[in-house]
Order: sequence, then structure tokens, then C-alpha cells
Amino acid sequence: MRIDVLTLFPEMFEGVFGASIIGKAREKGIVELNTVNFRDYANNKHNTVDDYPYGGGSGMVLKPEPIFAAVEDLIRPDEPRPRIILMCPQGETFTQRKAEELAAERRLVFICGHYEGYDERIREHLVTDELSIGDYVLTGGELPAMVVIDAVVRLLPGVLGNESSAWADSFQAGLLEYPQYTRPASFRGWDVPEVLLSGHHGRIEEWRRRQSLLRTLRRRPDLLEQADLTPEEQRFIEEERRRMASESLSGRETERDRGQ
Repeated sequence: MRIDVLTLFPEMFEGVFGASIIGKAREKGIVELNTVNFRDYANNKHNTVDDYPYGGGSGMVLKPEPIFAAVEDLIRPDEPRPRIILMCPQGETFTQRKAEELAAERRLVFICGHYEGYDERIREHLVTDELSIGDYVLTGGELPAMVVIDAVVRLLPGVLGNESSAWADSFQAGLLEYPQYTRPASFRGWDVPEVLLSGHHGRIEEWRRRQSLLRTLRRRPDLLEQADLTPEEQRFIEEERRRMASESLSGRETERDRGQ
């Protein structure tokens, strides 16, 4: 895969692209990472890439010319048009499913903005995707682009030492990951669940699946609406919901009694 990033601050990516899993993937030749300062494509003597918005208002808006020119310089006329991704608060919320979709591509181009936004013609006539990493605003698109790139690159074949690692992660199967333990088996009186020490792989897998369901129910119940559950797992979830509701009611009654 080749990934190009259009940014006014290419130096921000040096540490991320050169370290840890992404750095190793780059060394292996699994992914090619390239940053482009689109200020180099400004068509004026002051190299300005932003201007005041038509109609008035606060802040500055990124001009279309430098960004169009930078993207067009990256893509040869005879090659397929890659996915061109605009990082912005108005975009589709980034998810693990989107990471899987992008990991299947051969080439990605990210555009990182600053200031008050982009000229609308960039959205309408250049990009293929608009992505957001959450309902909050950052100073620019660089950090969100790093998040998306990290999530995508780790899914590429050969990047992780254990190919099954990525598929056991939270959100990969639509559920949160089960609890993990390692040595020592007992720490400060807190013991590892006995089933994990049994060596019985079937029981271990069953325990992990149930723990994954419970953790998702307690922390992200919205994910269960899209999860692929067996009838037995659906009954298990409903029983846990009733038990949790009963415990919650009992707790409220205890607090009310204490207040009296």
C-alpha cells in the first residue's frame, strides 16, 4: 500500500511514521508513506494557502488551488484514482469496519486541513471520503490522519507478528475484547480466572466469548444491535440485562431506605 498525506506540517509525521508497528511495516516495504506540504503548490508569491470566506465570517478557509494541484501531481493520468480522504469534523465517524475497508485499497491520499475549513469545491469535486475520529474539534487534521493510518496499516498482511492478533481486537467482530491476563497467576491476592489455567481450549474460548458479550453489554450495549449472535447468546444477553436491571432497582431501593 502507498499512503500520501497532504499537510502543512509534514514534520508532525516523522515520529509516527518511523517508530513502532508503522515504522517496521515501512522498513519491510509493506507500506510506503509519503508526506506532501501543499504550501509548495500555492500559486502566489507569498505561498498563502488560505483566504477570507466569501460572505464574511471569522477565520480563514483553505483555498482549492494548492490542494487540487498537489493531488493531481501525485496521481498519474494513466493510473486508477485512489481513495482521497478529507479529515474533518463533518465527516463519517471512523470505525473498525471502515479501517478494514480502507486496508483493502492499494493507495490512499489523506488531506489534513487547518483554520476554519475547506473551500466547498474540495469536498464536491476532489475527495472520495470524509472522515472524523469523533465529535470534537482539533487544531488540524494531522492527528486524526495518524489515527486512521495506524488503524489501517496494522491490518495489512505481514504487519503484525501474530496475524490473529488484529482479528481478536475490540470492534473487530462487533464486540469489545474479553479480559486478558498474564503471569503471575496470583498478584496481591487477585487471581487469574481458573478456566484460563485449565488448558481446556474449548472452555477457554467459551469463557472468552461470554466475557466479550458481558463487557460489550456493560460498556457499549449499542454494539450488540449489529453483532452476529447465536440464539443461545441472545438469551444469555437478555438474562444478563434482566439481572442488571434487578440489581440496579435493588440498589436504588437500598439508597432510598438509607435516606429514610
